[in-house]
Amino acid sequence: MTLDLDPETDLSFTRTLAVPRQLVWECWTEPKHIPHFFIPAPHKVTSVDIDLRVGGRFNTTFDVEGNSMDNKGVYLEVVPGEKLVFTDTYTEGWKPAAEPFMTAILILSDTADGGTSYTAIARHRSPEARKTHEEMGFFDGWGTVVTQLEGYAKGLMP
Repeated sequence: MTLDLDPETDLSFTRTLAVPRQLVWECWTEPKHIPHFFIPAPHKVTSVDIDLRVGGRFNTTFDVEGNSMDNKGVYLEVVPGEKLVFTDTYTEGWKPAAEPFMTAILILSDTADGGTSYTAIARHRSPEARKTHEEMGFFDGWGTVVTQLEGYAKGLMP
């Protein structure tokens, strides 16, 4: 599964994780797992509300240095075990967000050794928004998240 990336508005990376794809999927789609990896430590996820369906909510609240940050979004595409697309452009009920930031796309596939090929894409409305996200630390932040995800998921393996 590939997507045409626009270098002007998209940021992306692919990593190979030493955990099975189904476990990565469960971590991304079951609320109990999200707090263990979804924001770079020492920041924390303090609440998660998932309705895993197209149009369903993907809401999180972060604690960043004592500040509470609400993130509300919806799923645009859900392909079980393979692809998640969610955005903050809308909230549940297709209500437009006042200041949308991006659409996230996660693509998962099996590797020959039983691991997961993990591709994360952040799509932005403009080259300026993309640049802002990159300067905010997209690669370090999202890279940290996937490292935390892999470590957490390894701990769930039998």
